[in-house]
Amino acid sequence: MAPSLLALCAAVAGASAIQIPFFSQAPLDVANEPKLLVDSAALQDLISGDRLLARAKKLYEVAKLGEHEYNHPTRVIGSAGHAGTLSYIYESILELGDYYDISNQSFPAVSGQVFEYKLVLGDTVSKSAAPMGLTPATKGKEPVYGDLVFVQNEGCSASDFPDSVAGNIAFIKRGTCPFGTKSEHAGQKGAVAAIVYNYETDPVQGTLGTPSPNHVATFGLSGEEPSPILEQFSKNHSVDAIAYIDAEVSEIQTANIIAQTSAGDPANCVMLGAHSDSVAEGPGINDDGSGTISLLEVATQLTKFAVNNCVRFAWWAGEEEGLLGSDYYVDSLSPAENRRIRLFMDYDMMASPNFAYQIYNATNAANPLGSEQVRDLYIAWYEAAGLNYTFIPFDGRSDYDGFIRAGIPGGGIATGAEGIKSKDEAAMFGGEAGEWYDPCYHQLCDDVGNLNETAWIVNTKLIAHSVATYARSFKGFPERITRVAATASVYEEETKYHGNKLFI
Repeated sequence: MAPSLLALCAAVAGASAIQIPFFSQAPLDVANEPKLLVDSAALQDLISGDRLLARAKKLYEVAKLGEHEYNHPTRVIGSAGHAGTLSYIYESILELGDYYDISNQSFPAVSGQVFEYKLVLGDTVSKSAAPMGLTPATKGKEPVYGDLVFVQNEGCSASDFPDSVAGNIAFIKRGTCPFGTKSEHAGQKGAVAAIVYNYETDPVQGTLGTPSPNHVATFGLSGEEPSPILEQFSKNHSVDAIAYIDAEVSEIQTANIIAQTSAGDPANCVMLGAHSDSVAEGPGINDDGSGTISLLEVATQLTKFAVNNCVRFAWWAGEEEGLLGSDYYVDSLSPAENRRIRLFMDYDMMASPNFAYQIYNATNAANPLGSEQVRDLYIAWYEAAGLNYTFIPFDGRSDYDGFIRAGIPGGGIATGAEGIKSKDEAAMFGGEAGEWYDPCYHQLCDDVGNLNETAWIVNTKLIAHSVATYARSFKGFPERITRVAATASVYEEETKYHGNKLFI
């Protein structure tokens, strides 16, 4: 085992000295003989469904390392399953010889786990209530009792909270400021818990973000449940509640893995990434094992070619906890290193079983110059292949977010998560209208059987095309420019997500 890999395992496994098995395959011939310049068609031809599936089976075995602590396979950060994932990625790149310079970037991450919860509104147990990500537990990890206290405006200012919230449960409308801000204000005014209710029927799968000592146990509430409560308030009637959350928020060490070609112009880097972690609830073989494996396979086959521009692959940790790894990476870049990245492409969930071929609708009007060119590259490839595609919002749901905020052009593709496939999309892509794109999204059943091989092969070929195109040349692609404040503000105003959960 290489010394750097030993350090990586120590960082992610901690003092418990978890023994991580390694999953070797025969090293490829990556000798330094002259290679032809990378060609998109030739690189795509090397993508094999059998190889992708074989890697998926290995990754599921890695996820089983999490069974001891979680009683089921998982690759959540801090688990043995995630430590094993990092080891598998690292060793896979090491086997490719000196084609890549590989490094790991260890960083502190916040991990949250909810063990049990219940919310009773009046005499009814809530069906839609869900704890916010990174919520603390209720006091003593016991139920707390109180009246619901209506909070004026959206709880974005401490003055919105009446003194009567002390010892009671704050009832706060979802709005324009972070959920963490609302929870913090509630705690500062002495609330024993907080509920953020949605003005829409959609679920509030939110996160409080960076922990604060003033955060209180916080639920999201959606559907029709807020309406009768608001009606009672309008009649000056009180509503009592019982809130209970058993949760744990802790700081751990985890790591990003970065592999950059040793050849190619280092001042003009093609960068692409996928996240290495899953949620605690399951093994995450589609989310985002599929993207992780697609990048590994493209990185493996790229070693058979020469490149003009450097190619930088990244596997981010902590995406499911709120884009922690990619944010940490981008924030650590010097201005000069930032400018070396010509673009970033995000590949999260490539093989959803009820898939649609989705392209992030990144425009130059709302994002750094060059984002639209990345989007158009995907469009042209799908059209040339005779495949349908659809656009999805470029709204901060995945690891491109930090890059866009830092002025780096970005884009990406996906196949869908918990969204509902429409009738038109079923006609375009097949599958079941009215069902989630991935019925096993963030669940235990996100295993090897949850992968659509057809979609996975198609999208891995498209990833290969994106790498080959920009590894050859940036001809016609906009030069990097200093971020324009107005452009950044347009993106930030439209961004409601930070990772898979809402943060406002």
